[in-house]
Amino acid sequence: MKLSVGWKAAIIVIIILVLDQILKIWVKTNMDLGKSFPVFGEWFYIHFVENPGMAFGWKFGGKTGKLFLSLFRLVAIGLFIWYLRTLIREKAKPGFVLCISIILAGAIGNMIDSAFYGLIFDSGMTFNPETGGYIGYSGVSQFSTDGYAPLLHGCVVDMFYFPIIDTFYPEWFPIESMRGNRFVFFGPIFNIADVAVTTGIFSIILFHWKSLKQISSR
Repeated sequence: MKLSVGWKAAIIVIIILVLDQILKIWVKTNMDLGKSFPVFGEWFYIHFVENPGMAFGWKFGGKTGKLFLSLFRLVAIGLFIWYLRTLIREKAKPGFVLCISIILAGAIGNMIDSAFYGLIFDSGMTFNPETGGYIGYSGVSQFSTDGYAPLLHGCVVDMFYFPIIDTFYPEWFPIESMRGNRFVFFGPIFNIADVAVTTGIFSIILFHWKSLKQISSR
């Protein structure tokens, strides 16, 4: 039986969400915060960090900023669902529909962490109003009904780390203040949901820009 574009989109979203959440839950319940292990040599690690902000470890304000970001994600997800349904109804190109589906799956994946991880795990990074930053914790997290943060205040679990170049700036570097400091390329730590969002966006830019323009002009 040939699947419709709508069913393909739904299957893609489900697959990405399942893989994303399985890996995040395994990392959170089996690794200490900040711990890592190599996957391929010295250029690919599973490195467990928690991110209270946006994708790839970027921060966004304190506790109020965290709540705003979570609410923004909810609104964005709602708009993406509406947009995806519109594309399917108007029989947009399948490739473009699937790109939007991938982005939607990534957005939902990180939203699950932000919305519910604070409620279902006993430990996680929490905001300290005295320092204006988030503080870590020791030990491996466990499922718990007590939780470590209110609804929409959980931290996103990140784990993919690719320090392709890990070295130090030479003493002859033109900027004196950076001489001898550590330089890492590629530094951000991210997850499957981040990969999905980035892949979907770049696929649209490279292959489906005309479809986006056509839909936007209607």
